[in-house]
Amino acid sequence: MTTTLPDETTLLDDDTARLRAAAGFVREHDSAALLPLLLPGLGGPDLRALAGHCRFAHAGLLLFPPDADALRAQLADCGLAPDTPSHPSVVVRERLARRHRRDPAELDVRILRPQVHGCAGERRAVEVFALTVPPHSGLERIAAYERTRRHEAHLAFEIEHSDPLALRGLCAILVRHGARPDGGGYNPHEDGTVLYFTTPADPACGYRRLELYARGDHRAALAAHLDHPVSSARPPAETLLQLLTGAWTTQAFAVFARLGLPDAMDTRTAHSAEDLALLTGAHPRGLATLLRYLAMLGAVTPAPDQEEGFRLTELGALLRADAPGSMRPLALMYGGPFYRSFGELDHAVRTGGPAFDHLFGENHFDHFARDPELADLFDRSMAASSRMFQPLPEHPVVTAAAAAPGPRTVVDVAGGNGELLGRILTAHPRLRGILLERPHAVEAARRLLDAAGCGARCDYRAGDFADVPPGGDVYVLSRVLHDWDDDRCREILRHLAAAMPAHADLLIVERLLPADGSPSLATAWDLHMLCNVGGRERRADHYARLLADAGLQLVGHSPLPLDAHVLHARRASVPDPAARHS
Repeated sequence: MTTTLPDETTLLDDDTARLRAAAGFVREHDSAALLPLLLPGLGGPDLRALAGHCRFAHAGLLLFPPDADALRAQLADCGLAPDTPSHPSVVVRERLARRHRRDPAELDVRILRPQVHGCAGERRAVEVFALTVPPHSGLERIAAYERTRRHEAHLAFEIEHSDPLALRGLCAILVRHGARPDGGGYNPHEDGTVLYFTTPADPACGYRRLELYARGDHRAALAAHLDHPVSSARPPAETLLQLLTGAWTTQAFAVFARLGLPDAMDTRTAHSAEDLALLTGAHPRGLATLLRYLAMLGAVTPAPDQEEGFRLTELGALLRADAPGSMRPLALMYGGPFYRSFGELDHAVRTGGPAFDHLFGENHFDHFARDPELADLFDRSMAASSRMFQPLPEHPVVTAAAAAPGPRTVVDVAGGNGELLGRILTAHPRLRGILLERPHAVEAARRLLDAAGCGARCDYRAGDFADVPPGGDVYVLSRVLHDWDDDRCREILRHLAAAMPAHADLLIVERLLPADGSPSLATAWDLHMLCNVGGRERRADHYARLLADAGLQLVGHSPLPLDAHVLHARRASVPDPAARHS
């Protein structure tokens, strides 16, 4: 029995109709409206986080023209620019080759993005994948199958700021709401990384696939995406073997940073391993071996026209000493003292006591305080995650204080080197600040805030939690409570409650363990806190109980970058001003 395929004209008409429908869809929708259609139940902080970081960029579909002229005619028929430039589509070509067990070289897949404008004039596109199917080429069966299944039809959201950690956080939100990782890839022709997801069954908008697009080379995030348990097709033993090499990854990044390689390399120009060895004093063969491994991790990328040549990627550039928000101190800390303490994780799990104390004979705060270099590295490693603070100056509590008549004061308790307080004071010139910290950290904060131009509006107090200054308007407690057990947290919060006037607000920055067990950086940090300080990450309801025990009330919480949250608390029984005006 044979199957008769429709004639070529009918198929081209069908492709044109699908292209016209996709262009109309792109014109009519936006991010905030589309995301809940793709992920039923998405709302609140998660919707705001996704819609705030991602913009609806295009609808994608796969067409099957017999040649380039036919494709141009289809574009023109749909009111799209027929002369739109094209380039090879690496990701879709490889997906098709795997699905149909064909050699990728047989599949001429091009990608075009003819422009379309949204309702408010936003620049968007229809992403057209075009698999050329000449008559009698033997590819007609592939086209027939793909037209029916619509595997490549998707809606794409472009990440506004391609931060590797933010990218992973956005992926975690999607998975939490039912999206399933479904492949992806890095396209060197346009230097962009694509992560695909399948959405829950029968979404209201008719599309089953969602794409996150990030400019640049994000192959580390891509590797985590492809290795997600839902999408991994590798044998369990192979997956476990890769996971067991995680310690190698930590040390590879630490050595990369320690040698100063990111500072010696460039994101545009390739350098040979031999030249880099001369610059850093490393062994040429040993360095080449390290660079090949780092290329697999996405920190560098091989130069196609230069043997043993490598250039830096955007991910690797985060380890430059002079990069804004440099993560170099984190690499040195996680590959240094904390790496050594994780070697004693067995002790922490068996006894519940910190492995760091067991290894070094004292808690990590005292240990670092006795070593100025380590203390400075720790403070800089905390500041390296300062991108989580980016939205805080615009928190309603802070903006209300800045707009109020008369002077208002923000008190940063255990404020480290002043990074967060500096951001708030810089954004709001009418606010004053008080920073409470250990003596050596106070001096570091004074230097940073003076350099930021807001030191004249800040007072400094050297002391402990018992010394919380009274009379402030907004109190900030950032990444402190997770260092301690519940009893110590209650004690800290009681000191704050005693110092806070009746009208004052408290903002607490922490990572929250997800209530549903979904993937989160908080789960990893929970193990880190157990091992190194004896603390823990907590769920929001856990923090609410601790606050209540101290006479405080959790008003609400909202997401921050790097899987963090800001919890808003007030004195118990004091009404929230925002609620009175809602």
